[in-house]
Amino acid sequence: MRLFLDTASIDDVRAAARFGVISGVTTNPSLLAKEGGVSYKQRILEIAEVVDGPISAECVTRTADELVVEARELASWHRNVVVKIPIDEAGLEAIHRCSSEGIRVNVTLIFSANQALLAALAGATYVSPFVGRLDDISEEGMEVVRQCVDVMTIHGLPTQVLAASIRHPLHVTQAALAGAHVATVPPNVLPQLLKHPLTDIGIQRFLDDARKAGLVR
Repeated sequence: MRLFLDTASIDDVRAAARFGVISGVTTNPSLLAKEGGVSYKQRILEIAEVVDGPISAECVTRTADELVVEARELASWHRNVVVKIPIDEAGLEAIHRCSSEGIRVNVTLIFSANQALLAALAGATYVSPFVGRLDDISEEGMEVVRQCVDVMTIHGLPTQVLAASIRHPLHVTQAALAGAHVATVPPNVLPQLLKHPLTDIGIQRFLDDARKAGLVR
C-alpha cells in the first residue's frame, strides 16, 4: 500500500517528503482555503517540485460540461495532476468523458461499493471511500474499503482503492489489511505511525547502557 499526504500545505509536504515514504498528495478546496490566498495552480506546482507522484486537484463546478472543461484545465497544470470529481450523475458522466480523453480521475466522496463500481466502469483511476465520515454516522467505513477492494479484485478492474478521511494510525493499519492500494493521511497522522512508547523506552535504555559502558558521554 502506498501513502499519500492529504494537505495543501507546502511546508507539510516538504516535512513529510524527507522520510521518503510519501508517494503522492491529495488536496481539496477546504485544505487550500487554510493556505492564505495562494492560488491553486501555484500550490499544485510547488507540490510537484517536491513529490514526483500523483497530485489530486479537485473540481468545483457542478454540471458535466463544466466539470470536463475544469478537469482539462487542472490536468494541463502538470503531468502528475489527477483530477478529483465527486460521484453523482453529472460526475459520472464527466468521469467517463475525462477518462476517455486520457485524464486521470480520482473519484471522491465514495460511500458505497456500488458507487465505486460505477466509477470504475466509467474509467476512474482511483476511487476514494471516506472512512472517517462513514464512522461518524455509525457505519463501518473500513468495511466499505474492503468491499471496494473485493469488487476491483474479483472483476479484474484496474481502478485503485484510495482510503480517504483517515483519522488515526489504526485506520492506516486497517486500510493496509483491507487491501487498499493507497491511504491518504493528514500530516498529523504520519508521525504517529512512527511512534511507539516501547521504542522510545528501548532507545533510552540503549543510550543509558552505552553511557555506563563509556561508549557515549
